[in-house]
Amino acid sequence: MARTNHKTSAIDREHAMLLLREMLRIRRLEEKCVELYTAGKIRGFVHLYIGEEAVAVGSMQALQPEDAIVATYREHGHALARGVSANAIMAEMYGKLEGCSRGRGGSMHLFDAATRFYGGNAIVGGGLPVAVGLALANKLAGRQQLVACYFGEGAVAEGEFHESLNLAALWKLPVLFCCENNLYAMGTALARSESETDICLKAAAFEIPAWPVDGMDVLAVEDATRRAATAVRAGGGAHFLEYRTYRFRAHSMYDPELYRDKQEVEEWKKRDPIGQLIERLKGQKLWQEDAWQRMEEEVRREVAQSIEFSEAGRWEPVEELTRFVYSEAAPTFILPRKAGEERGGGV
Repeated sequence: MARTNHKTSAIDREHAMLLLREMLRIRRLEEKCVELYTAGKIRGFVHLYIGEEAVAVGSMQALQPEDAIVATYREHGHALARGVSANAIMAEMYGKLEGCSRGRGGSMHLFDAATRFYGGNAIVGGGLPVAVGLALANKLAGRQQLVACYFGEGAVAEGEFHESLNLAALWKLPVLFCCENNLYAMGTALARSESETDICLKAAAFEIPAWPVDGMDVLAVEDATRRAATAVRAGGGAHFLEYRTYRFRAHSMYDPELYRDKQEVEEWKKRDPIGQLIERLKGQKLWQEDAWQRMEEEVRREVAQSIEFSEAGRWEPVEELTRFVYSEAAPTFILPRKAGEERGGGV
């Protein structure tokens, strides 16, 4: 199939502004998270998505509400683009009861059943077997939904990556593997950890159709994801996309970032997905500065309101901390009886 040249082709202004708005929401929310983390309002680990917004925003356009999403620990952008509210995300970051995971998960464990957003997984590659299980359930039930599984290139070194792709290929499961290759697995450059740096070839080894995508171009991401998702829904089995992207910030808020050159970061910033889309709109005489200013103000208010919502949120009562740890309707069972003891039951 011929591929669209997204650098020169005409674009729909209304749709482009929607994409721009979604990327801006992620960018501004995370910039505020940096301030809140520094102020001690947000604790624990925080992994920022700044620079990679085109992947979440573009790919989510090609997915349907009934599809399932499995993400990584760098998932604020995925959750927001999927439809989880800024209020629920920010409250979770604060650890408040109103958070999408009742304040129990924090930054790395965003979860929202209503939008079929199944994590937020803190373990590298941990979402891959979950996605395969969800896809198997869909196939056995005869459902047409697919499962989109996001993970970083560092996950390809994990055993569950190979196990998951193998099973997905063998069983022709409706799963779309979405590899976000930002070149650095935590602090290790791809060429230092993988003898084969073409990630698509790893998927091809399992006979899974795979191709790379410019992960800094939101329109290219949307187009590639739509083509892959269409193939999966048509019964084509698992597909694999390698979004070649870059994070502008450190791996996490604790990261001193000594493993990459600052000039390299600055060069990648010239390909900022937000800036690129703005330039495309300007180049096609579709840019309206007043519309951009209104968008900035609306997004600023949304983020500010999410902070107010979180500040006013409730801490979970101490007496409920064991809730969800054990089943609330646990069955009793008979314990083995020792000689001379009366038979008793336990939970």
